[in-house]
Amino acid sequence: MLLHERLKPYRLILASQSPRRRELLAGTGLDFQLAERFECDESYPDMPLGMVAEYLSRKKSDAYPTELAEQDVLLTADTVVIACGEILGKPHSREEAIEMLQKLSGSTHEVVTGVTLRTRRLYRSFSSVSKVRFRSLSREEIEYYVDNYHPMDKAGSYGIQEWIGYVGIEHIDGSFYNVMGLPIQRLYCELDCFI
Repeated sequence: MLLHERLKPYRLILASQSPRRRELLAGTGLDFQLAERFECDESYPDMPLGMVAEYLSRKKSDAYPTELAEQDVLLTADTVVIACGEILGKPHSREEAIEMLQKLSGSTHEVVTGVTLRTRRLYRSFSSVSKVRFRSLSREEIEYYVDNYHPMDKAGSYGIQEWIGYVGIEHIDGSFYNVMGLPIQRLYCELDCFI
């Protein structure tokens, strides 16, 4: 039986404000509902950088303020960009966005998305890693992207599905959709085993 059919008795809840995650989950054809916005402290302890996204996805799941009903499946996720031995989060200014993209220019970085699935009885977390190689970008190209695409809501200051992805990315090792914010093929398979 297809996952679409097996999920019918359940209510899949996407607890994310990311329009990219909504778009990706909708692309599977699975029915889901969007959770109301809620606050979550996104700080994390000293840990290996590759574990941060999964840790934050669990933290978001635990912060969900509504008690889950018997047939609810809560989905939370977090994406981090790791470059030069540090996590590049969402930029707070135009200049910070430019600085982040200069760090990524001409080098390979990792994008890690952590995902947590939770019901009243079950809890499952996993993460997916993609390696992304940017060609060397000029300052003019970086400023053009930042000024025209305003990537202030994106980890690492870029969206792979936007102009900079078309003209700047030379190679991806791993899931393209993971870089967008949700490793959708892995999620589909994990959901299939989870319910």
